[in-house]
Amino acid sequence: MHHILRLGVCCYLALVTSYVAAATSVPSPTASTPSPPGALLMQERIPGAPFDAAAYRILYRSTAMDGQPIAVSGLVVIPAGPPPPGGRLIVAWAHPTTGLVERCAPSLALFRFQQIQGLRDMVAHGFIVAATDYPGLGTPGPHPYLVGISEARAVLDAVRAARALPDADAGSRFAVWGHSQGGQAALFTGIIAAHYAPDLHLVGVAAAAPATELAALLQADLDTPGGKNLTAMTLWSWAQIYDAPIRQVVTAAAMPVIDNLAQECIESAYDLFVRGHTARPLETNFLTVANLATTEPWAGLAAQNTPGTLPPAIPVFIAQGTADPIVLPQITRDYVTRLCHAGSKVTFVQLPRVGHGVAAMRSARMAVDWMADRFKELPAPDDCP
Repeated sequence: MHHILRLGVCCYLALVTSYVAAATSVPSPTASTPSPPGALLMQERIPGAPFDAAAYRILYRSTAMDGQPIAVSGLVVIPAGPPPPGGRLIVAWAHPTTGLVERCAPSLALFRFQQIQGLRDMVAHGFIVAATDYPGLGTPGPHPYLVGISEARAVLDAVRAARALPDADAGSRFAVWGHSQGGQAALFTGIIAAHYAPDLHLVGVAAAAPATELAALLQADLDTPGGKNLTAMTLWSWAQIYDAPIRQVVTAAAMPVIDNLAQECIESAYDLFVRGHTARPLETNFLTVANLATTEPWAGLAAQNTPGTLPPAIPVFIAQGTADPIVLPQITRDYVTRLCHAGSKVTFVQLPRVGHGVAAMRSARMAVDWMADRFKELPAPDDCP
């Protein structure tokens, strides 16, 4: 059994290496090779999509945090058969946490299609699915983890890139659906879509267990081993992206542990087991401050990457497990209340006894049906009081 496992890991790493080499062989856009956001830089047909759909791993142009052009990778699935009048509709999938380094891109994963929650239902509806890897995953990093603007730009440009594929035949209407980190990405997509991508028409935002009030979540997550793991990832990424002084808030003994966690990917339950073992020392030796939410620059960065309310014209679907120790249910309920006060029409689904990791899986069919109704321009249901 252990020999088989080692062989599988070796094959996986070889596959990842070949894809990354192919992706990085295409130069990022520069001033000498101008191309607009969403321009398709590379496409590679890959097998395995459901219902005979065509699937492509793509490399496309997006915008870095400093406004410079970058290359981002992703996955696009196009249903079989002729397009409907007006072109195919698009759902942008925003993935949950998979890691911080290049090889952790979902498009490189062995079970890449299974990771897109609701994919079979979306393809059955005839929707194109555009799944970004986010910057720094699948392309040179570091990955801006839980950085909302970075994620949202990559989501929107993935939709543009999907439309550029020769057999897409897609219109400009799309919805976005995301889980956890991807829930944050979906909400930020709703916030910036009108000014960053006025060529696209967003019909609705769906999110499962979204990361919203980051300061509260990061502090609350310190109570669980998994939460410490995610907080460590956030600190490591923000130290790279924002040049934030991580060694001022982390013990010297914890730094090697955090560096090791930053190199590990999350695709399966086995990966979570491995990460749990790596992170075990953080349970007794981690932070030098009592509260990150009151410690700068971390508090300011958390506020900057906490999604605000959306334009009221964009309907919202939010699902939340009631047994979630990572994204606390009350924090999501508070965010829903803020959306309601801002005038949004919100469908809020609470999933009894559901934890964090399966929130998207348990709510996917409801989310896909809700998005299908938004494409049909049916009146959006509203659970706000």
